[in-house]
Amino acid sequence: MRPSGTSPLEMIYPRCRALLKREVWNALVTEHAGEKNARSFEEVIAKRSSELGLPEFLAELARLEFAIAEALRRRKVIPIDPDRREINPSLILIKSSWKGLSSLIRFKKDAPGDPPQRGEEHVLVWYHPKTKIVRYRPASSNDLLVLKMIAENIDTRVVAKQGKVPTEAIEAAIDSAVEDGLILEPRSLIRRGRGSSQAWQRIDKRFIESSFFTIQWHITQACDMHCRHCYDRSDRSSLTLKQGIGILDDLADFCVSRHVRGQVSFSGGNPLLHPNFFDLYRAASDRRFVTTILGNPTTQAKLERILEIQKPSHYQVSLEGLEEYNDYIRGNGTYENGLAFLAILRNLGIDSHVMLTLTRDNIDQVLPLAEILRDKADSFTFNRLSQVGEGAQLTLPSRDQYRDFLIKYVEAAKTNPVITLKDNLINIILEKRGEELFGGCAGYGCSAAFNFLAILPDGEVHACRKFPSYIGNLHFQSIGEIYDSDAAHRYRGGTEACKSCSIRPVCGGCLAVMYGQGLDIFEARDPHCFYHSLSL
Repeated sequence: MRPSGTSPLEMIYPRCRALLKREVWNALVTEHAGEKNARSFEEVIAKRSSELGLPEFLAELARLEFAIAEALRRRKVIPIDPDRREINPSLILIKSSWKGLSSLIRFKKDAPGDPPQRGEEHVLVWYHPKTKIVRYRPASSNDLLVLKMIAENIDTRVVAKQGKVPTEAIEAAIDSAVEDGLILEPRSLIRRGRGSSQAWQRIDKRFIESSFFTIQWHITQACDMHCRHCYDRSDRSSLTLKQGIGILDDLADFCVSRHVRGQVSFSGGNPLLHPNFFDLYRAASDRRFVTTILGNPTTQAKLERILEIQKPSHYQVSLEGLEEYNDYIRGNGTYENGLAFLAILRNLGIDSHVMLTLTRDNIDQVLPLAEILRDKADSFTFNRLSQVGEGAQLTLPSRDQYRDFLIKYVEAAKTNPVITLKDNLINIILEKRGEELFGGCAGYGCSAAFNFLAILPDGEVHACRKFPSYIGNLHFQSIGEIYDSDAAHRYRGGTEACKSCSIRPVCGGCLAVMYGQGLDIFEARDPHCFYHSLSL
């Protein structure tokens, strides 16, 4: 609805009207009255410009203001869920012979702004579907390049090669255009089908659809430690550099086809012991993957070398409790070495995550360790022991012990910022208290074969690394083929016992814990689940 007394033309051309005296404006409106459309107002201005002494840039300013009104009208044709990347259909590209027209529109009565200057400039005008406003600004060279690529369906790698620039620079320009709303991107295809139960119908979209896809990449079995809970000390040959590059290219193609961003978590063994670690890390960076490192403490020199390539989103190390117990599990001196390494990470500005494997023997050390780490790490959490491999010799707490521990853990997290929520069963407590749920283990409850795959050095692919969950081999299949397989589908479906649970989309228990205790992971319930026995 326009303000009372404001004509349609004044609504479309407010800046033009503000620059003209009333009698001049009225003369232009009168001449335009016989025209058929508002666009012709620009032509009227151009025709009467010399006679009425109008600013030379006024006709092009009118064209820009008309484009703003037109972009607003075109918002109705913007697709909610496009099938592929496409240019925002509301976008209008104006080639102007004046620089600064878009700045001139952003005026205040007491600050008229600088007049435009002669010079060629492209101006973008579009309706942003997320902010729901019309935006306009001069087009950058990156804007024009991205628009050409999308319009002509040119592969980013081709553009990078021709321009002799890294592929990640081209992808970054596309990401920026998507963020600005110039380019529309299809929804992620890594999403769970909504079940028929009430749980699936009411769950927030952010727990159903993933914008990221992660591979936990065990590039080598070589390790400089021998932890008592290690779940795989098998002898597997390390992949070659050529094989590793092939896996990264396959992951890049998979992420493009599923409309997601890729993340590579380098792990092992100790990934830094692989002879080609830095080459593989650089290759992951070149393909614009988010990178993380799950390893053991290393030298500052190696960390600085990593930073020269790409800053990891975080570096994860393990501590298993207080010093005596940690060194019993991981080896003498590893507790002090771990704390010293956290100081190096902090000094270099690398986000540090500390992971603990929870057992019956260290459950009472978790919160005391969290207090020690309060000002030493950026994040601290735990995984329950998977009783496979050498971990079969250790034990887990009882269900009641674990429930009572989790209640204390959730409370401690409210006052200790280093404590991070991870275990799916924490959502039981949150729901019973009427508090907001969180994403669970990897953001989507049990994420086995959903937005996550584990890749071993010999090419084997598992739904989860913490227990044998073979679903394919990259020496014979692509990531897409493995992800779409019946085996992967079965793992991401989880156990039948959880299907009707109200928090299933953010839980599903832990299949690795179930497997370690000899349960049927596709039928049984997590042995620590206390959903039906907790009253708060």
